[in-house]
Amino acid sequence: MWRNRNVWIILFGEFIAGLGLWTGIIGNLEFMQDKIPSDFVKSLILSSGLLAGIIVGPLAGKIIDQTKKKTVMVYSGLGRMFSVVFMFIAIYTGSVWWMVLFMISMQISAAFYFPALQSAIPLIVKEKDLLQLNGVHMNVATLSRVIGTALAGAMLVVMSLFMLYISSFIAYFILFIFTLFLQIEETNKQKNISENQSKGDFKEVLPIIKGLPIIMMTLIMTLVPLLFIGGFNLMVINISEIHHDPSVKGLIYAAEGIAFMIGAFFIKQISHKWSPYGIMFFFSVIIGLAQLSLYFVDFKLLTIASFAVFGFAVGCFFPTAATIFQTKMPKKYHGRFFSFRNMLDRIIFQIVLLGTGFLLDLIGLKMMVIVFGIISLSLTTIFYIRYKRYSREQNQKKDVTAV
Repeated sequence: MWRNRNVWIILFGEFIAGLGLWTGIIGNLEFMQDKIPSDFVKSLILSSGLLAGIIVGPLAGKIIDQTKKKTVMVYSGLGRMFSVVFMFIAIYTGSVWWMVLFMISMQISAAFYFPALQSAIPLIVKEKDLLQLNGVHMNVATLSRVIGTALAGAMLVVMSLFMLYISSFIAYFILFIFTLFLQIEETNKQKNISENQSKGDFKEVLPIIKGLPIIMMTLIMTLVPLLFIGGFNLMVINISEIHHDPSVKGLIYAAEGIAFMIGAFFIKQISHKWSPYGIMFFFSVIIGLAQLSLYFVDFKLLTIASFAVFGFAVGCFFPTAATIFQTKMPKKYHGRFFSFRNMLDRIIFQIVLLGTGFLLDLIGLKMMVIVFGIISLSLTTIFYIRYKRYSREQNQKKDVTAV
């Protein structure tokens, strides 16, 4: 796998794009902090971009399945660079509306790019290497997040906001150049099958998901880590206030990020001994226990350890789930499926974010993590039972067929 130039192009491209993305996010927060006093208005602006991504999701999936993945990624890269121009105008004019256009156009580009990337990964490596590549790819994304946020914070001390976005634009330009060198083989046979047997409608993917219980179950199981991730920032802020220590935020982010990277490397070592579904269920339980352990939030070291355990578990969970999606879902539906998953993640993220804020005000952090932990463990138990029943039914069908 490591001799494959496409692998290196995608990994380097992801790292550089991550630096640009997180540099831009820090810049967005800085701009809003200066121009917008209301936290609610800030949340509306952040939600506008996510909503735009959800709206174009069906169109993105349809286009990804009907055209070459590389072509979609190239045009998405151009869209990202063009989006930064809106931010330049926003800084020059001091207008928030130009920033809203920046957020919307950036999220639309992302709605095309990331499903196309997920659809392209199974085309550039063998199936046996998918889990490893998914893990490394997520590690690179995490590393770029850690370095990008730290770098952007340091850059704002010594340079203007305009120069920060210049750096972000340069990063997206480098990603665009990297994408041009991708060589993805999409055979005419695959294209003909897609064109002859499918109208390319986004709604065609829904019966496929329903007809594949493993895909449906894995999709719902991703709700477990999203219950934690959706309200992650709000919980970190709340914990910082509980301890009256702003530095605890950095410790939590660092512990979670490092543990995530360790988990993504560790998963390759156990993938030969455990089934993907066993891995997913086991680490879902660990995530639920990590949520419950935050009941003891008054103990700083235990709190940091809880986030580290969560990071490790998610580092094992997400590469496994991504591999299941890439191998079990027919390739001709990959574009629409990953667009659907992207939309679903965004919707759940918004619901969890709002729910976390509501519960923090209503019952406080300690009771909220108990509620989330019980939900996570209950979901895991229900779907583990359903999975065992499904496995027995499949084995019985095989026995009947053999007879």
